[in-house]
Amino acid sequence: MIIAVVGSGAMGSLIGGLLREAGADVNLYSTNREHVEKIKLNGLVIEGIGGERTIQINATTNIEEIGVVDLIIIFVKSYDTRTAADSARKIAGANSSVLTLQNGIGNVETLESLYGKERVLAGTTDAAATIVSPGRVKHTAGGNVYIGSLNGEITFRVKEIVALFREAGFNAHATDNAIGMIWTKLILNLAINPPGTILRVICRGLVDNDYARALMKEIINEALQIAEKRGIQLLYADMVQAAYDLAEKNADSQNSMLQDFLKGKRTEIDFISGAIVREGKQIGIDAPVNRTMNDLVKALTLRG
Repeated sequence: MIIAVVGSGAMGSLIGGLLREAGADVNLYSTNREHVEKIKLNGLVIEGIGGERTIQINATTNIEEIGVVDLIIIFVKSYDTRTAADSARKIAGANSSVLTLQNGIGNVETLESLYGKERVLAGTTDAAATIVSPGRVKHTAGGNVYIGSLNGEITFRVKEIVALFREAGFNAHATDNAIGMIWTKLILNLAINPPGTILRVICRGLVDNDYARALMKEIINEALQIAEKRGIQLLYADMVQAAYDLAEKNADSQNSMLQDFLKGKRTEIDFISGAIVREGKQIGIDAPVNRTMNDLVKALTLRG
């Protein structure tokens, strides 16, 4: 299987690198020229979990150089999904599948509009990584990967991709509940990313703080009302405990939103807290705690 990872930041580089290390034919595409040039010159360096090693992998800033692939993995920030996915159509063949492993909600719908529902796969992962320097990423937390088709069918292609991720060291699973999986990750992100960004703490700073834990619970309970009314089947019976467990698992990591904020980059708050507020509004449920998280992150961003 020939794979292109479109959006090769920390997580895209990590997943692409681990898939390549497991023997897959992987191409990294990024608009970060310095990152790509370092990978071309020295290989992709992965440190952290598994120890430091250098992986030789194709990387490019010109997506057309890749050629037609079997699988496109979209791993850009949600605000760049449409632009990146539209560009990726240049390397999509008639039988190519497109997999999103992004945060937030709305990405699946964007990919459906460009590729059609039957070609889109939805996935999530709770693995974590950070960019140390151009060409070098740190694997900070191992994790689960869930992948499914939008109609719930566990196809041969889904099984094939899950097997690749397992070979790459991920605890990968096929799921017949892709939408529930996306909402599950959304709610976990709601509980960890905005509070961690506002407080500017690693994940341990949330679960070791009684006030922060209480805030996480309020955020989740508000989102659960919306998910229940929408008929979403979530992966965990106790989403509050799942969020605490995830924060503890990633205790020494900065969440991705905080990483973006500290680098002066645009955050994905509109696709996380902003998204749950919009979802609630559509069905007549107010989400004041999540709206406050959304407004505070935006205020911090404007303040610089």
